Amino acid sequence: MQAQSTVDGLLVLTGRAATSITSSAALSSATGELGSISNSFSSIAASNSSVASSTASVIVLTGSSRTSSSTDFRTNLLNQTASATSTAPTPTNTQPCNNYAEFCDRKYGNITEVCAHNSPFVKQNNVGANQDFGVITQLNDGIRMLQIQTHLANGTLYLCHSSCDILNAGTMVSYLSNVTAWVHTHPYDIITILIGNADYSAVGNFTAPIEESGLLPFVYTPPKNPMSLEDWPKLSSMILSSSRVVIFMDYESNQTSVPYILDEFIHMWETPFDPTDRSFPCTIQRPPGLSDHDAGFRMYMANHNLNTELTLLGNTLLVPTVPLLNVTNAVNGSGSLGQTVQQCAERWERPPTWLNVDFYNVGNGSVFEAAAKSNNVTYSRTCCGLPSKGAERSRVGLGGVLVALLVAVVLV
Repeated sequence: MQAQSTVDGLLVLTGRAATSITSSAALSSATGELGSISNSFSSIAASNSSVASSTASVIVLTGSSRTSSSTDFRTNLLNQTASATSTAPTPTNTQPCNNYAEFCDRKYGNITEVCAHNSPFVKQNNVGANQDFGVITQLNDGIRMLQIQTHLANGTLYLCHSSCDILNAGTMVSYLSNVTAWVHTHPYDIITILIGNADYSAVGNFTAPIEESGLLPFVYTPPKNPMSLEDWPKLSSMILSSSRVVIFMDYESNQTSVPYILDEFIHMWETPFDPTDRSFPCTIQRPPGLSDHDAGFRMYMANHNLNTELTLLGNTLLVPTVPLLNVTNAVNGSGSLGQTVQQCAERWERPPTWLNVDFYNVGNGSVFEAAAKSNNVTYSRTCCGLPSKGAERSRVGLGGVLVALLVAVVLV
């Protein structure tokens, strides 16, 4: 990166977003510098820091050194981009960050994103499935947090739902390799991975899959521990440093030995996990004992995936309440995701950071619309992509019919 001084104290940083991509035609054509700066910048007297793009592979951070006011998103019902006191025109960014140009200038903790609950669990006619589409399609459609569940067997980490006898989605390194391939080709997107450490395995077991998948060069390491709500960087900063993957783990993290696998519950809290209550109370369940005051300085996840409890092969299993998916994933109405976002925003004076959902595609983008409303942006993308072979039938095949019948009995 190079800094260029221009008129009126304007600071322009030019250079390509740092990545290790060598095969992307878009990035290989980037020169790393813009060449000349337009004279139009001279009309900008003072502006808040913002992000502008000149090509598909170059980001330019523009803004003066003057101090401007910022929005305290702990006391706002909508996530917002920082406001400036100056009435002078500001540079307009057209390069989307996480699908919205407005997000480039927002902090990581000041955005509501949709999380794919049990992201890897896509399998035809299996009661343990939570999604219709594979991880690449999930990310293409707009999912920006991937929640996974790991089990250690013979020294290898597998992604299994409760038990590998019920649903085994393969190794962690295979899944992360697919994620890495997507990250390589999407230099303006920040994603989050939440590891559910079902076996309470030592954190050292997780370093090899992250390294072997090629993901490590993109992983964010925070400058301090813990990071409070307002300590997180802006998306533009994470993009320019190519620190575009944030990894949390629920149990057995140790940031002294592995600083890039973050302790989930010192950075965020969650509403009731695997909810079976259709009212989805926006209360703190994990970590236990967290005060409301302390919760106000952390990010939080709203678990909005309605479940029904079954016993299968000697295991107690919570499965999605399939007959109510259209209601659960809706933007409006009783028991809807939109209602949960609104209730949480009113209760905590800011919306959730993540919305954890099953079968995100049910509703044709309604879950993303609910997130967009809380972000004060407009959702206009097309949802959703093509499912994995046969996966779309996973909710209506033999396993799906069984679950639907059992759930119907419970609901009656």
